[in-house]
Amino acid sequence: MKTAIQQRARELGFDGCRFTTAQTPDHAAAFQRWLEAGRHGEMGYLQRNAHKRIDPAQVLADAKTIVSLAVNYNIEPPVPEVGTTRRPLPAIARYARFTDYHKVLGPLLETLARFVDQLGPPGSRSLWYVDTGPFLERDLAQRAGWGFVGKHTNLISRTLGNWIFLSEIITTLEIEPDVPEKNRCGSCARCITACPTAAITAPFQLDARRCISYLTIELKGSIPEEFRRAIGHRIYGCDDCLAVCPWNRFARDSSLMRPHHRPDLATPDLIELLSLDETSFRQRFAGTPILRTKRRGFLRNVCVALGNIGDETALPALIRAASDPEPLIAEHAQWAIGQIKAKG
Repeated sequence: MKTAIQQRARELGFDGCRFTTAQTPDHAAAFQRWLEAGRHGEMGYLQRNAHKRIDPAQVLADAKTIVSLAVNYNIEPPVPEVGTTRRPLPAIARYARFTDYHKVLGPLLETLARFVDQLGPPGSRSLWYVDTGPFLERDLAQRAGWGFVGKHTNLISRTLGNWIFLSEIITTLEIEPDVPEKNRCGSCARCITACPTAAITAPFQLDARRCISYLTIELKGSIPEEFRRAIGHRIYGCDDCLAVCPWNRFARDSSLMRPHHRPDLATPDLIELLSLDETSFRQRFAGTPILRTKRRGFLRNVCVALGNIGDETALPALIRAASDPEPLIAEHAQWAIGQIKAKG
């Protein structure tokens, strides 16, 4: 049964699948302490379904096994011409430069889950999730032997590096679990040093409220001014702690995600982005994770980036944005204008 599931997963395009029990995740208590400290910020859904994240049986009664699947998204775009200014180019996190991975992986997982059910006796049940289920998925992936949770709190695979989409199938079938992976960070602390906002407060400790991915994606309101300069050129997410990990030298090119790559998102033009109305925003980013921030959140981020790396040529666009009907955009445009003028 185990071999059959692994073979079917590979046929569907997954980089492989591994197995662990549906028992309580190893770091459930640490997760609860993290929530109690408020380090999840405004991500209230983590609090609301915490009871399921620490007890997979509350996701599926009589669950015995969790199938942990991984797909790598390592596609390094060609280095663009920067010109004489040498300013950093606007940055969108690598994972978002594709068709939304939920849409890509969902149908494949559904197919695999049906296959799993067919292998079991009548009444077998399976549920599938793509980064949306109430699981401590990195914890479970480590226990399944996919990799280890690094000091940046992300999963690191010895064969895929840091560029990994995780998904799960929870099933009532009892399947032999794989051997857990052990931590292999050693004395390396590159990820901690690389974090622009010091969000990694200690090894294996993340304060999401300081994380640029949280500030530019999850946070719905105004970005605290204390972090705006540190956000730099990033307009959707941040890869800094992932990119510096030495285990990335083993990452291989993604085959499943390559057809869904959006190379136009590697080097966007900030001033052009700032001109997007609601309709053009939806058209430009249709089918990508960027829609999640909505126009108001995304242009908020664009304004911050222009305030950090823009010059006087950005002022006309920012002045128009300062009159945007959306107060969140207008506020951040006004801040950016002040930053550019202060540069002289």
